[in-house]
Order: sequence, then structure tokens, then C-alpha cells
Amino acid sequence: MTFSRRDFVKTSVLGAVAAGVGARAEVPSAGNGQQGHASGSDAPKRPIIICAHNGYAYVDAAYSFLKSGGDTLDAAIRVVKGPEDDPNDDSVGLGGLPNEEGVVELDACCMHGPTRRAGSVGGVRNIKNVSMAAKAVMEHTGHVMLVGEGAERFSVALGLPRENLLTDRSRKIWLLWKETHSDRDWWGPGMADPHWHPPAQESKPQAAVWQERIQRLHRRAADLGIEPEFQSAAVRRVLFPPTGTIHCSALNEKGEMSGITTTSGLAFKLPGRCGDSPIIGAGCYTDQDIGSAGATGAGEENIKVAGAHTIVENMRHGMTPQEAGMDALKRIVRNYNGDMTKLHYMDMTYYILRKDGAYAGVCLWEGYSPGHPHTFVMHDGILRSEVATPLLKGYSQDWPPMPTIPEDLKKDSVYVK
Repeated sequence: MTFSRRDFVKTSVLGAVAAGVGARAEVPSAGNGQQGHASGSDAPKRPIIICAHNGYAYVDAAYSFLKSGGDTLDAAIRVVKGPEDDPNDDSVGLGGLPNEEGVVELDACCMHGPTRRAGSVGGVRNIKNVSMAAKAVMEHTGHVMLVGEGAERFSVALGLPRENLLTDRSRKIWLLWKETHSDRDWWGPGMADPHWHPPAQESKPQAAVWQERIQRLHRRAADLGIEPEFQSAAVRRVLFPPTGTIHCSALNEKGEMSGITTTSGLAFKLPGRCGDSPIIGAGCYTDQDIGSAGATGAGEENIKVAGAHTIVENMRHGMTPQEAGMDALKRIVRNYNGDMTKLHYMDMTYYILRKDGAYAGVCLWEGYSPGHPHTFVMHDGILRSEVATPLLKGYSQDWPPMPTIPEDLKKDSVYVK
């Protein structure tokens, strides 16, 4: 039997939201998690590291450090510091895509399970390793969060170097956006506004709209001096401003846990915008008694459901990692009354690790396009990527919105996430 998307939503989502938010299950014994996520035939192991896909290259070394007795938060920082230091990774740290004024602003938070401490920084400029800045707030102050100029000065006082985070490449991408695309920015009512409506479609045929826009962007990219081999990737970032975040949770053999999330946030965002990544309980939450969770995706939506905290509390009350994450996703859906027109413009992925070693990766939509599912990275002695379990069938759409991609252009993987 075939279901339309509307049928799916009515039967699978809204019903679950109405009836399942308060559902509870008994805490499963080790080895009774979801299939593929610490399945019954393969008992949970420790130590374990779980993280977003952009941490893959750094997990193996961090796992060796963790297995040799290294601290769980230090192990997690070893993962996220990799993308922070990489000038070619524009999702976090050095080379992160800037705000609408061309300034890179970074956010991060961390929680150390063994000592039950937390640290956070938001809207930080000129400091690439904000993961370490968040840890420094935790270790060297009586506060939990520092923001803006104060967080920058504190980081420098603790020995973190002040440097220009806008690389030549990211600067040229910002110029390309500023000159050609800034009429589609983050000003205006958000999707939560009752008066919001989807933008009017172009009067021209969609294929013609796309061809003209892409050709114009390519010409301007060449004029700005963007290297030929990177011009298509630069055009893609302008057409679809990315969100850049990495989360990592680590669990050692003694059952100690920590979590950390770091980000450059939304590309071309309003100056001063902080998403969920520096918010304890939204972008990251660790409870030494229960587990750890973190998020990447639509930060504003995750803040409103306190996603990471919700997930950990769900596990406290007996939900499996996958059930706990699905419940948080259903709360996002409920906030929009199941309105697919709005929900299509957002996405969310949760990374969940329970103290006994059971884990899960869940997401709002299957991915960005067919063949490109949401994935996460696991290491429990074997380094691997796994596909996250989606709540909704189908694929998210980019925001700010663009015309539907014609089928002939979908063949070019440059324009597909």
C-alpha cells in the first residue's frame, strides 16, 4: 500500500505527537538497544565515541587516547578541534563562513560528566578553538557562559591566540554572497510567525531561473579570484548557506562521560546570533548518571525544545536512546502543528549515547537529497559511519528558500548536499 506524504504525517507523526510524547519504556538491559544501535546480538561496548560526520578523520586518534586512560572531555575535544583547525573546513573554527558583515563568530559548549561541570562561549571573534575556550570557562571561572568581547578577552588571557579567522577563500565566498544574494538573508519574519508564508515562485520556468543564477554566480566567482576548481563549491554555499556544527560525546571504560559542541553557526547570519551550540541543554547535555546528547541542524528549533536535555531526561525515565531522540524530534514537529510547508525548511540530527554504551543517531528528515542520508560517526573499537534514523520520510529543503532544482541539474553532485 502506498502512502502520500500527507498520509504519512497524519498517521505517523501527528498521532505519535499526540499520543507518544509522554510514553515511557522500561530501561533496557545492556544489549537490548535498537537494531544497529547496540543491538541485542551485539552488546554495547566501552569506550565509545559518537560524533557528527565532519569529525570522522579525527576519531581514531581520539579513541586511542580515550582507551589509554585519557579524560573523556579531552578526547572529545581532540575530535572537534580537528575541524576547528582546518582552514578548508568552513563549518567551524578557522575558515568558518562569516556573518552578514563578513566577520566569523563562533560558539561552543561542553559538559564534563565526572565533575558535573559545564562551560560555554557565544559570539566569539578571533579565537579559532572555542571548544578549548568553553573548557577554560568551565575550569577557570565561577561562571558557565561568557559571550562576545568578554569571551574573546578571557580566551586571550588563558593563552589562546587571537587571529583572523576569515581565510581568503571564505572571504571571497562572503563577497560572492554579499554582491549577488544578500536580498535573501535572515531579515524578516521567521517561520514561527503566524504571518509567514512561502516566497512567491519566479514567473520564469524553473530551469531557466536556475541556469541564469548559476551562470551569473560562476562569472562573479571568477571575477573575485576564486580558484576554478572551487568555484562550483563556492556557488553552492551561496545558493544554500550552510549550517556548520560538530558534536562529540565520549564514554570511557569506567562509565565516565563528556560531551562538546562547537560551531561557526549559520552562514551569513545576523551579527550576534547564537544558535543552540553554546546553550547547555540544547546543543549539548551530559548527565553522568544517564548519558550524553548533542545536536546539529536548525539551532533555533532545537533551543525551543531544549533537545539535548530532553533526550537525556527521556532516557532517565526509561526510553531507549532512539526513542528519546525521536520524542525530541516530535516536539519540533508539534511546535509547527505538523505543517510540512514549514517543517521542510528545517532539519535536525541528534547524537545520543547512554551510559551503558547504547547509542543512536536520529534525524528529522532522511537527508538533503536521495542518496545523501544523514550519517554519524561511531567508534567502539571499530571506526565507522552509520545512517541516522529519520522521523519523517523525504528530504529537507534549504533556507533561505530557492526554486526547486530541475532534474537535469540534480545530476551535478556539486549542487546536492
